[in-house]
Amino acid sequence: MRKAIVVGSGLVGSLWAYLLKSRGYDVEILEKRSDPRLGTSESGRSINLVVTSRGLHALKTACLLEKILPLTVPVYGRRIHPKTGADFFQPYGRDKSECNYSVSRIELNKALISECEAAGVRMYFDHPVEDIDLQQKTITSHGTGIKYDLLFAADGAGSAIRKKLAAKYPDEFTEKTEWLDSGYKELYMPPGLEKNSLHIWPRGTHMLMGLANLDASFTMTMYVPHRGPGSSLENLKTPETISKFFEEEYSTAVSHMPDFLKDFQSHPEGNLGTVRMNKWVYQDSVALLGDAAHAIVPFFGQGMNLGFEDCTTLLKCLDDGHQNWATALKNYDEIQRPNANAIADMALENFVEMRDKVADVKFQFRKKLESIVEAEFPGLYRSRYGMITYTLIPYRVAQLAGLRQNELLDALAEGLSDPSQVDLQKAKAVLENDFYPWLQQQGFSTQSYKPNL
Repeated sequence: MRKAIVVGSGLVGSLWAYLLKSRGYDVEILEKRSDPRLGTSESGRSINLVVTSRGLHALKTACLLEKILPLTVPVYGRRIHPKTGADFFQPYGRDKSECNYSVSRIELNKALISECEAAGVRMYFDHPVEDIDLQQKTITSHGTGIKYDLLFAADGAGSAIRKKLAAKYPDEFTEKTEWLDSGYKELYMPPGLEKNSLHIWPRGTHMLMGLANLDASFTMTMYVPHRGPGSSLENLKTPETISKFFEEEYSTAVSHMPDFLKDFQSHPEGNLGTVRMNKWVYQDSVALLGDAAHAIVPFFGQGMNLGFEDCTTLLKCLDDGHQNWATALKNYDEIQRPNANAIADMALENFVEMRDKVADVKFQFRKKLESIVEAEFPGLYRSRYGMITYTLIPYRVAQLAGLRQNELLDALAEGLSDPSQVDLQKAKAVLENDFYPWLQQQGFSTQSYKPNL
């Protein structure tokens, strides 16, 4: 029986270990942190996650979907809270059958770890990686060399494995981290708001957002620049400046958050960045998965979903390659890395959209126009958001499709004062003669690979 070591017991590492064990591999997990089920996880750093099509597909592949869904809260759209005026709702999908699922990162992680243990995966917490020898297929922890046949790095954005590969084998591995100029603070809101929406308070250079927990409370996350004049973390230090900032910018949220000042002062400041790696695999024995390969900013809700898709993509490559790991790893790298780069770019774009544009009149006009086109021609048009969130169309294809859609929507919007005035015959002609044929040439349709859940 081949021995596989997974470094990292986070979401991707625990899911991948579970999938490997179900395939008959001898699996161990090395985790530098303590067991989160013992209550030792760090508070104040857990942005709530959304599970979408790719994550749902991976959980179903592992036969874990029915166990995980009860931990989630369905989310049907964005509830926008402008600084002035009434809040309003922007639905995500075509109907209520299309929704995202809000889930606590730590609760999901604890559930997956428990499933691993129950399946027979050996778990070693408080075991940091100290060294790696690719030639001898040995990884060292606590001064002891551990032999492996297969090694999978799923140890997060600060991956020790990725850093050691780049340091020891610079001619082969190159890593790059692009830091966002904004950071985040996690806050808490007791039950009070409608729980089936992602709540957003967009304020231009900063924003507040909230996703519901099972008890209808909200994990709130404030995104704000690290430095600079005005609203920045370096200027929000005293109780007076913090209180004034929240009361001026987020008054409708503060009225539901009695402990916002204590949370802001006591919770750590988080950083946001994009990690890219020129190569994710080594010969027939090493692969990077999840944030270790491709950390992205959280503004498309796809970081975990991308990591889970790494797992299903690698499994498919293994099956397509007749269980030859050299072939499987090579194909996994070639297929999935461009997709990770695509969603990384789109997540950065979505930061600007959520922070600056969702309350903008022109942006709302465009969204309404797109909704009309999609509702009128559901077999010909799927929004980029819909492709990413509710289908398994590759991220890279969805990114390219979005560029074509922008051209279409620009042409249809020209001269309109109201979205309802759109020339539907013109839209149909462009969709039938350009967009849909192009999508079919890529091997997909607007309904492609919609998970049957």
